Amino acid sequence: MMTRNLLLAVSALALSACTVGPAYVSPTPAAPSQAPFLEAGKSPAFTGEQPPGEWWSLFGDPTLDALVEQALVANTDLRVAAANLAQARAVLRESRAGRLPTTGINASGAYARQPGSQTGIGPVEGESYDVGLDVGYQVDLFGRVESAIRASRADADAVQAAFDLTRISVAAETTRAYTDVCSFNRQVAVAEETLRIQERTFDLTRRLFEGGRATRLETGQAGALLEQTRAAIPALTAQRTAALYRLAVLTGKPPAEAPQQVLACQAPPELGRPVPVGDGASLLARRPDIRRAERQLAAAAARVNVATADLYPSIRLGGSIGSTAGSISDLGSNDGFRFSIGPLISWNFPNMEVARSRLKQAEAGADAALATFDGTWLSALEETESALARYAGELDRLAALRRAAREAGDAARIARLRYESGREAFQVVLDAERSLAQIQASIAQSEQQRATYLVALFLALGGGWQQDAA
Repeated sequence: MMTRNLLLAVSALALSACTVGPAYVSPTPAAPSQAPFLEAGKSPAFTGEQPPGEWWSLFGDPTLDALVEQALVANTDLRVAAANLAQARAVLRESRAGRLPTTGINASGAYARQPGSQTGIGPVEGESYDVGLDVGYQVDLFGRVESAIRASRADADAVQAAFDLTRISVAAETTRAYTDVCSFNRQVAVAEETLRIQERTFDLTRRLFEGGRATRLETGQAGALLEQTRAAIPALTAQRTAALYRLAVLTGKPPAEAPQQVLACQAPPELGRPVPVGDGASLLARRPDIRRAERQLAAAAARVNVATADLYPSIRLGGSIGSTAGSISDLGSNDGFRFSIGPLISWNFPNMEVARSRLKQAEAGADAALATFDGTWLSALEETESALARYAGELDRLAALRRAAREAGDAARIARLRYESGREAFQVVLDAERSLAQIQASIAQSEQQRATYLVALFLALGGGWQQDAA
């Protein structure tokens, strides 16, 4: 009867269990960033449509699509992130096991001598054997186990967000490496075309010098400009090779196996439509770093509940059944049968300074996590607005450079014709061709910068993790 009442009392405690400590409410809906982006309304280069998950597909480049797909499978950083995610999920399973009873099987055998002072009948010497099954169950009266499970679940969600962040970073870096190869191909082609123009000018100057119509100074100046352009080409090809090697490593290959088909790309990919950027509300939901910060805050809040529960008594229901005998043959006999059942109540009272200190630590950790969350979404907005401004500004700069190139091309052609007819000094031709070469090089560099800023913009928008998540 006593055992039955004890079990009923413990069961009632388990059913009336509650979670102590503050309830967690996500601060994401209250973050003041739900309005459209400031920069998006200033340029026709942007639209309020939501960016696609696989944003790199907007370029319509099958080679790029294949490279990003390969990187998302073989990249080593993603493999590390996947292992971290598996580890976090295993920790979550361990925390969930706290809901289940613990069990243990034990068996022992010994030959011992007990002194007479203990037995009261003189020394006793002989064998002893014991086998048994122990069962224990933590009564989660104050929600400590549930709070620990919530903390582990939030930790796993934060690691999942970190995996997603690594995924979009790998996609962005792969796209950037590909556009760099294409951009350097373009810059090499521009330098080679400039070199051909300057070679014609040098040949013209040399012929005029041989005919007595030009000076050695003019041929020297033309030759110097020619060699200066020639000297830029090896540096550009070296940068192209470095980008190609970086692309190989991003796709999980050594530099020796770099994708040579990328060298066929002669210009960086260009988006022939306005960039879909969405708004601030979708940014909060889409960026993995914001989601990771929110989940880390949730985990910190759950650990406050765990620390709060440590201020209250801990109740554990235990039971044991087994057999103890002086010989192996007597194990299992009625005389050796034993059992026990009952609760174990522990409470660090009245000295609770350790528990209170741990609670203060957990509360400080939650405050830090909240500040980190606020800083993360503020940085996300600043990063996105800056990326929008840089991309729009580079588009305007590129358009102005192209207009300047048309004017400089006309000026160089006219100056060359006037010089051939003896109506213009060679210095004018030299200055015109130098100006044209600089503008053409600036256009190629601006095209690379435009592609870099566009990749940075898509990275800031946070897309690219939605497909094939681990």
